[in-house]
Amino acid sequence: MARVCDYSGKKPHTGNKVVRRGKPKREGGIGLNVTGISKRRWKPNLQTIRVVEENGQIHKIKVCARYIKAGKFNKSPRGTRKALMALAAAK
Repeated sequence: MARVCDYSGKKPHTGNKVVRRGKPKREGGIGLNVTGISKRRWKPNLQTIRVVEENGQIHKIKVCARYIKAGKFNKSPRGTRKALMALAAAK
């Protein structure tokens, strides 16, 4: 699936957007009337990051922002892939 965090499993949640009209009874009105219900989705804040594993390999993964802020990953510095390819070609 496209919008799923690879680690926490967060995915989009669905619900309803309810539109109401009128004044509540507790404020002196005759009550609220529902005039429309439409579907909506809450999407997780996913970011694609490059991660260095224990064996030195670099992978791209989709992770929610909460896990990135918590520092749960060893992010790859910029230009690392080109440097690894140059080293492999030199051998």
